[in-house]
Amino acid sequence: MPDPTQPDPSRPDPAAGAAVPATDAALSAEDNKLVILARSARARVGAVEGAAVRDQDGRTYNGATVSLPSLSVTALQLAVALAVSSGASAIEAAAVVTEASELDGAGHAAVRDLSASAPIHVAAPDATLLGTVSA
Repeated sequence: MPDPTQPDPSRPDPAAGAAVPATDAALSAEDNKLVILARSARARVGAVEGAAVRDQDGRTYNGATVSLPSLSVTALQLAVALAVSSGASAIEAAAVVTEASELDGAGHAAVRDLSASAPIHVAAPDATLLGTVSA
């Protein structure tokens, strides 16, 4: 039985960022839609990041970084939370629009809570695909 006081080595460390492997593959139309939704969520409120996820039924959810004195949520955490609160039990794919060079650990872990292998596409603010994290 695993020790609950020790981190699970099979899960991403929420404090550590995930490297974004470069890719030259084109996104499918559905994954490109996630980038567009993430980009619009970020731009709408001038947030650090925007994110979008697609659930097992093809429904999409998007959100932007929230940074309040009493609450901090990454854009990807928020998009996953919205999906779960709407009944999603799995994530098919996700996208994050950011200026960062790596995927934040907390958002990565939130997606992995629902899917061990869903691709997480990371794009620059101009929607240029930087890479895809698949593990």
